[in-house]
Amino acid sequence: MSTYVYGITASSHPALPEDMGGVGEPPMPVRVLKEGDLAAIVSDAPENLRPKRKDLLAHQNVLAEAGAAGCVLPMRFGSVAPDDKSVTGVLAERAEHYAERLRALDGKVEYNVKATHVEEAVLHQVMAESPELRALAEANRQAGGGTYEQRLQLGEMVAATVKAREAQDATEIQQALEPLAAAVSVGPESTGWLANVSFLVARDTAGDFIAAAEGLRENRPYLDVRVNGPLPPYSFVEPGPAQPAGTVGEAAGAGE
Repeated sequence: MSTYVYGITASSHPALPEDMGGVGEPPMPVRVLKEGDLAAIVSDAPENLRPKRKDLLAHQNVLAEAGAAGCVLPMRFGSVAPDDKSVTGVLAERAEHYAERLRALDGKVEYNVKATHVEEAVLHQVMAESPELRALAEANRQAGGGTYEQRLQLGEMVAATVKAREAQDATEIQQALEPLAAAVSVGPESTGWLANVSFLVARDTAGDFIAAAEGLRENRPYLDVRVNGPLPPYSFVEPGPAQPAGTVGEAAGAGE
């Protein structure tokens, strides 16, 4: 049977609860495979695994339980290896890399920050900041709304200004929070978000990071800033010993 991989730890990591269940129906018993100074948290892989809410939560719960006792390199949902031997083989092959990652990520968690504009508020903001836009809007108003071409020109100028503002705000968000993080990972662009950035933060300074993120929201009411965390440091771990099973491998991850 294939082996489902939740994460990688040190072999000295405290034991997990004996009755802990993972993905699958019924939940597959979670166990630990050790190889030298490393260990992989695994279970048997259920057939036809799909990213259903129950299994996504089971994956997260295993990582949360393990992470509460020490550093874990989390694998993304759906990470499956052909068998136990394949897992321990890669642990041995990449021992130096995994040991370095465990040291680097010890005592740290991930916070994912996403931001978008509050549409009406950002329109007011760009109009207030641009004399040119205000003058054109006023000219159209005095002309009874302006011609179609004038209205189109104003709309295109506003859209371009908002687009430029998105890039500016994304940069400012990252610059404001980066000094409070040990590392930064910029996520893929996605529709609706002007920023999608993950930060690696020391647990004992997480309060400062959250306060800084809340400050961004308070000082820029035209921004909707959302902070998700603390999370396992998904964005700061290279893909581990498992290969995706079909189309499941990237179904879930940090901040999605």
